[in-house]
Amino acid sequence: MNYKQVTQTDIEALLAICGTENVLYGEAIHEDYSRDELAGIRSFPDVVVLPENAEQVAAVMRYAYEHNIPVTPRGQGTGLVGAAIAIHKGIMLSTERMNRILELDEANLTLTVEPGVLLMEISKYVEARDLFYPPDPGEKSASIGGNISTNAGGMRAVKYGVTRDYVRSLDVVLPNGEMITVGGKIVKDSSGYSLKDLIVGSEGTLGIISKAVLKLLPLPRVAISLLVPFPDIETAISAVPVIIRSKFIPTAIEYMERNVILSAENYLGKRFPDSSSDAYLLLTFDGNSKPDVENIYEQVAHVCLKAGALDVFISDTAERNESIWSARGAFLEAIKASTSEMDECDVVVPRDHVADFINYTKAIEKDLGVRIASFGHAGDGNLHVYVLKDELPENIFQEKLSKAFDLFYAKGAELGGHVSGEHGIGYAKKEYLQRMNGETYMNLLRGIKKVFDPKGILNPGKVC
Repeated sequence: MNYKQVTQTDIEALLAICGTENVLYGEAIHEDYSRDELAGIRSFPDVVVLPENAEQVAAVMRYAYEHNIPVTPRGQGTGLVGAAIAIHKGIMLSTERMNRILELDEANLTLTVEPGVLLMEISKYVEARDLFYPPDPGEKSASIGGNISTNAGGMRAVKYGVTRDYVRSLDVVLPNGEMITVGGKIVKDSSGYSLKDLIVGSEGTLGIISKAVLKLLPLPRVAISLLVPFPDIETAISAVPVIIRSKFIPTAIEYMERNVILSAENYLGKRFPDSSSDAYLLLTFDGNSKPDVENIYEQVAHVCLKAGALDVFISDTAERNESIWSARGAFLEAIKASTSEMDECDVVVPRDHVADFINYTKAIEKDLGVRIASFGHAGDGNLHVYVLKDELPENIFQEKLSKAFDLFYAKGAELGGHVSGEHGIGYAKKEYLQRMNGETYMNLLRGIKKVFDPKGILNPGKVC
């Protein structure tokens, strides 16, 4: 694709649209805008615009469309697949200044927000009003626009589902600058194709979200966690379908291994409640009364012990909960701090094949002679597997990384899985998406992209 190179004339036009304080170019572009959290890929945009409202977004897109300038949408840049990197340079459009909570509608249980509002701000705002936004991705500093664009999941997906399940409607700016609304404050809708659900998870390739209406729930009054040690990861993972069949569905079912817990202890400088076992499940239960929740977790505790658990630690105090969940929340940063560079496989497989996949990664670790760390959402089969560089020379690491990913994604496909459970495809995982799904599937994606964006200017080089 041949795009127009940004000139001073283009910059002046963008200054006129967004204002001097909302346009960055030259040395004013901070290094953060050249990357996301994916290691190894860097590319500076020619200009960064920070619009303050949907009208400015639309005006920027109209100008870019008319002049054939590529536009890369960006939230907080916390992604892990290069989706927010301007690989074709051009304009980066950051929604970070569109960060207002617009309306709480208690009658319809919805919250209307701009895309730059942070996930942690949404949680704090609604919980102070006895309401609950269930999606719980690990990166709380991510923006809601980014969460919607990747259909982020998180730890509570077992019981509550993922971001798509909590998006009622979206205001979207199309690549040509036209503005549309998809969905509404309605609970159900059978009015043609669901464009809303197409925009969710599209990683900014079809349109730019300028407003979102989110579904809320009443806030559960009690949450209690169980930390359950097992002799090995296979026994731990094999217990997951047994727990789910017990009909007492936890809010979250996380798996973790001892080496990752030790990394988190070192990173945080504080002890985990127990790190003596090789593998753990972390279960959370919520409800409206402590007796109800206690009755559920007591029955699940018996299920776990019968399935091979070594013990069950009940986390029913704020102090113990903070100890466990701060460590769980630090896993990614702890692994990152333990090595010089890393990359992640975000594969998702059926729950009954999680143990098969984890055991396979251990065999690959041994065969390739490269350190691999993992943790993930055992309750929904979403695994986070990290290949670590440590002291390997760059060329050797890249060779081992490529081999490991080839093997991981092929195994995921063999087990009935998909490339990504929640981080998306972006730039980094396109090749694996095509391998796993084939040319007919990819042609359908490209056809959808062309309908929305015939000039291919919006987030080019991503997804398909």
